[in-house]
Amino acid sequence: MPAKVPENLLDLFEEPALGQVSYLNDNGQIVTFPMWVDFDGTHLLTSSPVGSKKGQALRKRPQVGASIVSAKNPWHWLSISGRVVDIRPDENLAFIDRMSHKYTGSGYQRRTPREIFTIEIDRAGPTRSWG
Repeated sequence: MPAKVPENLLDLFEEPALGQVSYLNDNGQIVTFPMWVDFDGTHLLTSSPVGSKKGQALRKRPQVGASIVSAKNPWHWLSISGRVVDIRPDENLAFIDRMSHKYTGSGYQRRTPREIFTIEIDRAGPTRSWG
């Protein structure tokens, strides 16, 4: 059963709080990237260019970890673990344009094909809640 994001942390997805998304590469090393993230009420969403190393790795090993830290208060943050359950095209770059407006105030500049990663959340909360 998917975990829920605590109500008191949902505001992180309203501000331009940058996510740090981690996954395993082909050598078994943890790789972390700053990424724009969103929440659809159930899943964490992020994207990458079609054919990226991130996309290749997430197809092979869908497990991810992510943290989102408030740009306003560094002690207001969310930590997530989960797995990619869907990868779909970003039709007309609608997702990345929405994220770009949220994070930069304007549309996304690079008009190359992208894909959206849907991450089912297994665990969510501030680290102190993980025991």
